Amino acid sequence: MTGSNGICRCCAGPTSSASARRGSASTTPPWEPNPTPDLLVAQALLQTKTMRIGPGGFLLPYHHPAELANRVAMLDHLSRGRLNFGVAASGLPSDWQMFNVDGMSGQNRDMTRESLDIILKLWSATEPFHYDGKFWKVDLPAEMLGVLRPHIKPLQQPHPPIGVAGLSKNSDTLKLAGERGFIPMSLNLNPAYVASHWDSVEIGAQRSGRRPSRREWRIVREVFVADSDAEAWRLSVGGMMGRMYGEYFLPLLGAFGFKEYLKHRREIADSDVTPEYCARHNWVVGSPATVAARLEQVYHELGGFGSLLLFCFDYVENPKAWLHSMELLAKEVMPKLAHLKPKAPAAA
Repeated sequence: MTGSNGICRCCAGPTSSASARRGSASTTPPWEPNPTPDLLVAQALLQTKTMRIGPGGFLLPYHHPAELANRVAMLDHLSRGRLNFGVAASGLPSDWQMFNVDGMSGQNRDMTRESLDIILKLWSATEPFHYDGKFWKVDLPAEMLGVLRPHIKPLQQPHPPIGVAGLSKNSDTLKLAGERGFIPMSLNLNPAYVASHWDSVEIGAQRSGRRPSRREWRIVREVFVADSDAEAWRLSVGGMMGRMYGEYFLPLLGAFGFKEYLKHRREIADSDVTPEYCARHNWVVGSPATVAARLEQVYHELGGFGSLLLFCFDYVENPKAWLHSMELLAKEVMPKLAHLKPKAPAAA
């Protein structure tokens, strides 16, 4: 579902057959196993013609940057220029342990920056080079034997649009987005908390003298639309959205001490943060009129953003309900929000 104005650009990614999908590249969580996002993207490209498609984030610490640079460049050609390149630093301790990454010290964030530097250099260099980094040593070799030479570059020049996902307060990856002019993507937490993410983007932009645009800011939201508010509540809280939150997402956030980021008031007890609580305060569920009004409220609470990224869930037991929700979102909700357009940044 795409459009050109304000938050009318609604991106819904592919989903698997039995779990909720957030578009990340994790290996260990049973509810979102996606170690190779490019395989899912390649499948989605076969089923679409005009939609831009990209993963919410290749977790850069877990991929050799030279290998990933070539894979993504090839995927860009397969997409005929419809690819977005999403990157993230990884935040799951089980993934850190599997790949021997010291996430507690921030090594994952340092690896993300170095990996991205290498990938961009591989895509842009015209002469051989040697990169001797803290985590990787990479060469762009000269021609060998008269026929062997590195040659795979992205179709989109200088590279596909790059997006970075941020979750934590004072997110380092969102500072990276501001610093490099990449697309910032904020995950699905309380709007009052997510509003602080833009501060990180601006801090990063100040480092390089950039003026970031809220038009590039993507916000992830759980959205479910039905013909009535009551029906939307029943199908969201009582469906896969509620189940995923109850069985996986809320226990995970609780283990990290992140439930506070879902609360609309600090004094709310962690035990009160349930799927029902999230439906009232964080999700956007209801009839088309209710959802349109709520999304406009979120827009103003955040100070404006450019695109809504739809947090997709698998409704394998009731696929028509999810398809109807997306249809109502595209045809009845989004046209009501076309007037929401962030102002262009002031000239530097």
